[in-house]
Amino acid sequence: MEQRIDDLLSRMSLEEKAGQLTQYFYLGVPELPEDFDIDSLPPEHRAFVEQPKQIESAIAAGQVGSALFVKDPVLVNRLQRLAVGTTRLGIPLLFGFDVVHGLRTVFPVPLALAASWDPDLIKDVQAVAAREARAAGIHWTFAPMIDIARDARWGRIVEGAGEDPVLGAAVAAAQVRGFQGDLGAQSVLAGPKHFAGYGAARGGRDYEDAEVSDNELWNVHFPPFRAAIDAGAVNVMSAYMDLNGVPASANRWLLTDVLRQEMGFSGFVVSDANAVRSLQIQHLAADPADAAVRALNAGLDMEMAMSEAAFAHLPQAVAAGRVAERDIDVAVRRVLEAKFRLGLFETPLVDETAAEATLSSGAHRDLARTAAARSIVLLKNAEHTLPLTPSSLRSPGSVAVIGQLADSQRDLLGPWVFDHDTSETVTILHGLRQRLGEDVVAHAPGAGITERLFPSAFDQADPTILTTPADWDDDAEIEHAVQLAAAAAVAVVVVGQRQNQAGEKASTATLALPGRQLEQLQRITATGTPVVVVMVSGRPLDLRWADAHVGAIVQAWYPGTRGGEAVADVLLGQVSPAGRLPLQWPRHVGQVPMTYAHYRTFEPENAGSRYFEEPSTPLYPFGHGLSYASFEYSDLRLDRDEITVGQSTTVSVTVRNTSQREGDEVAQLYIHQRHGTSSRPVRELKGFQRITLAAGEQRELTFTLGPEQLSYWSAVTRGVVQDATTVDLWIGGDSTAELSTTLSVRA
Repeated sequence: MEQRIDDLLSRMSLEEKAGQLTQYFYLGVPELPEDFDIDSLPPEHRAFVEQPKQIESAIAAGQVGSALFVKDPVLVNRLQRLAVGTTRLGIPLLFGFDVVHGLRTVFPVPLALAASWDPDLIKDVQAVAAREARAAGIHWTFAPMIDIARDARWGRIVEGAGEDPVLGAAVAAAQVRGFQGDLGAQSVLAGPKHFAGYGAARGGRDYEDAEVSDNELWNVHFPPFRAAIDAGAVNVMSAYMDLNGVPASANRWLLTDVLRQEMGFSGFVVSDANAVRSLQIQHLAADPADAAVRALNAGLDMEMAMSEAAFAHLPQAVAAGRVAERDIDVAVRRVLEAKFRLGLFETPLVDETAAEATLSSGAHRDLARTAAARSIVLLKNAEHTLPLTPSSLRSPGSVAVIGQLADSQRDLLGPWVFDHDTSETVTILHGLRQRLGEDVVAHAPGAGITERLFPSAFDQADPTILTTPADWDDDAEIEHAVQLAAAAAVAVVVVGQRQNQAGEKASTATLALPGRQLEQLQRITATGTPVVVVMVSGRPLDLRWADAHVGAIVQAWYPGTRGGEAVADVLLGQVSPAGRLPLQWPRHVGQVPMTYAHYRTFEPENAGSRYFEEPSTPLYPFGHGLSYASFEYSDLRLDRDEITVGQSTTVSVTVRNTSQREGDEVAQLYIHQRHGTSSRPVRELKGFQRITLAAGEQRELTFTLGPEQLSYWSAVTRGVVQDATTVDLWIGGDSTAELSTTLSVRA
């Protein structure tokens, strides 16, 4: 491979090298009549129509290294033949696509997958996503998004693994291994993003700058990226925003000093969309040529561009002495290595006839149902409201399912899906009707859901986006829903946000339920009918009233293609829920950003009362989740309760299922360091295990606690330290676990 790359580099012109470092959006356009006058279109529409031809001309000239947003194997092959068959050197294209939580088979959104606390499941899910993507001719996914996020207002919190670096690192590594496998014919390149600090966007507003301390960068935001790199990630995507005053896509400290020198990353770095040209908008670069110079010299290897690429100016920059050609060669080498490792030089084309069989696999859909069920979190279950008893729900209308989201096929899929078949989605309403019967389960859509004030391009491009009709009579629909619920034995009220109210460009200034959903819930509860709330969302929403007044609350997230069946499995007791929250659930938007891993305050005895009108504590803690089974922790012990710096101890605990049914539990290990070089958070997750226990079964679990878990980056030493100190340990079912012991660490 190295010899072949050397040969190609020796024969490439500077223009061809710059082309290999350029990735273009290839935007599909509708078929137009032959006699259509393109010049009659407005300039922005004309550019959209002409863009594919411009990209094809650039491909034929050897000035494109990668294309994105192509998912049709026939088109993939046509463009690949153009690159391989007509260019001077025949270098194949690398096709990228956003395969975030599935392609045709849509799995739960990433935040939901993180709620499974099941890295093996997550690896399997992304291996299926990779298999479907590769069958469609896709070689590279712009995922996983591994930004740590502690502000529920931020729309892209739905794409990540929540607030914790240890859970985030485990989820990141699992996704990379799932996507990439052995980089064979059913694998795709993983692209962990966004490096770094994007999840700390100011005010929870997408694309805003981030001011993040070195302490938080090294101890919170960097660990998932290190885990992804250790898992073999071939690509990393830089972030859009300014980090501490320097745009991430031209931040040499980030892209070279940290990513390559400290973390040992040897793959290629791609910008986010138009992020190189945006260096001018961000008032860093003087013009596109200056932007290209700054980005490449900082360590960025490939530019993702909508149309005019800033990297097209690199040959002139070399001539002007602003960029060294050897640095361009290093970047090109990294891109070519990825293409060789994927086998594209030997097998550039995809089997067009085989794609549909892979995309329609029944086994893939079955895994989607399993993943959805393992991700569901039971937030509240007072007086055993759940599970429902199917044998007692036989009369017509005995189950009232309320809410527009209960029967919305598109919304259950969540954001960031682009090749889905909406008709395949099993909704919550249909999932319950499959189990209980059409006549048993009545439905009323009820209150309309307030639409986005500022629709995004994703809304305009997706014809399956659902909206509340302009002539919707909320009063009449709510009244119908209340009457239906009053006549039922149980009301399943599905609340939340539409899928386009989460994700990119979908930050929110409030965590309130959109529209009159809360009013409707209050009126239904007032009828006296037992109420189960099912939340469909990609972020925590305000559940204070529901927590105080309804019997059960289920967080279903956006559960994917088979999500309705999974929700029915949980509600009817076929599956005992074991999802656990990957973030704290705030009571009110005024509390965010918040994290369980905060530092000890000046007056710790008053830490829960920092606001005069609202507790400072979360509604539900990090790691929280209930089960239909019950579990008891005991016999917490260390094989050595005193170690020296650099040594390890084994932590053991016994977990027993004290109920009469099988269930899954997620055992979580937390620590706190009492004193040392720097202050440390009151609790930090350091290990977890999801286990299945039969009724009455008990099992001993072990965790290792050593330098990896006890070290941290300190602003005092500007490096990683492990202190001689006393460490408190807790093990239990969430971050408020009480079973504890201590460990002494000596110098």
